[in-house]
Amino acid sequence: MEATFVVVGGGIAGVSCAETLAFLEPEKTIILISESSLIKTVTNLHAITRTLTDFDISETDSSYLTNKYLNVTVVHDKLTEINDTEHFVITSSSKIKYGFLCLCMGAEPKLIPQASSFPQIIGIRDTDSVENFVERLKTAKKVVVVGNGGIASEVVFKIRNVDVHWVVRDKHISATFVDPGAAEFFQPALTQGKSPQEPVYRRMRYSEDNFTRSGAALGPDWYKNLSITGGKAPANTDMKIHYEAEVTSVEVLENSDFPIQVTLTNSLRIPCDLVVSATGVLPRRNFTTSHEFARSEDGGLQVNEFMQTSLKDVYAAGDICTASWPPAKHWFQMKLWTQARQMGCYAAKCMSAHSKNEALLQDFCFEMFAHSTKLFGYKVILLGLYNGQKLGRNYEILLRMTKEKEYIKFVLEDNKLQGAVLIGDTDLEEMCENLILNQLDLGPYGDDILNPNIDIEDYFD
Repeated sequence: MEATFVVVGGGIAGVSCAETLAFLEPEKTIILISESSLIKTVTNLHAITRTLTDFDISETDSSYLTNKYLNVTVVHDKLTEINDTEHFVITSSSKIKYGFLCLCMGAEPKLIPQASSFPQIIGIRDTDSVENFVERLKTAKKVVVVGNGGIASEVVFKIRNVDVHWVVRDKHISATFVDPGAAEFFQPALTQGKSPQEPVYRRMRYSEDNFTRSGAALGPDWYKNLSITGGKAPANTDMKIHYEAEVTSVEVLENSDFPIQVTLTNSLRIPCDLVVSATGVLPRRNFTTSHEFARSEDGGLQVNEFMQTSLKDVYAAGDICTASWPPAKHWFQMKLWTQARQMGCYAAKCMSAHSKNEALLQDFCFEMFAHSTKLFGYKVILLGLYNGQKLGRNYEILLRMTKEKEYIKFVLEDNKLQGAVLIGDTDLEEMCENLILNQLDLGPYGDDILNPNIDIEDYFD
């Protein structure tokens, strides 16, 4: 087999890359290598601002791509080897020559060290792992959730009819995204805001296959239509958060109602049915190469401002790569769905331009960090250096909070907005984006910027 462009990975980055290539290069052959016949596609894409988008992720059969784009072929196989000298890849069952190659295989869960020894410790990364978790939870009465990122926060918020012990190594919840003030704002929703109305668990599965279905990360709101329910009566369930703690050991329990016991760094012992490890991800590297890639500290493939790796004509996008160019002041990399999509689309533009020896300017999405998500039932917008990243201690914070309604945080340096956290329906995202990009001096406005009696958008129309 042979193609001008070969993309590896059926997740958000890979499919976005293949779709963009098919649009830009309708006359060129494109092969997408996916370990599964099910791929992730972006749906309901909505541009909130210039840099901020909102979208859903659908899991659909790979025939969606081949029916929509006549120049796309999908190969259901696993990449095992890359020969960058002769420009071909080896999969489990075939050899494919390429002109340009883009690696979008994502990352795999970084489970706690004890996971390999206990089947009761599971990770949540892709659709199959979610199904496994939901099924095993049905008979569980006590669960330990380890981690403090998006998936851990969503699991703790959504889970019902089971005792939950949330183990976080930070001083506050959801530290990956928010500060202690926002964490405090979320607390009522976490303990009281769970709706008794449960959705029906429905998910269309187009086809089954014999391949290992892994690597394609969950999309935003993956839990929206899931009923994540344990085996206890609702009135008797409990939730406890263990701050600044980590798991030190796990042991099997004999003659107990629970199969295992987790011991924390504070010496607390927690008997439980199940441990959910949601402690981040590591880039996939389950393939060999004829030459070594330049890698970052976490093993990610280093890419330059055109998504090129250190190997000729080999690009990378999404969780498998690490941005190694000098970034714009207000942008930084996080392993998020939004950036996976942006990188996949941009890598396609770069490959297309380079195949025709055309010059290319870096995409505007890398000017400013922008992410839209949901936490504990609230709309959450993160813009720029929202937690003071890169600023050292030379910044100030303005806050406005209305209990159970909104939380607004502005990060300012030299009276200029550098970042913002917007929780709830604030409708301030476009204004904040403009203020960050334009670096307007806000000194004359003082604390009135967040005065609840003043419509601050009127200042900047």
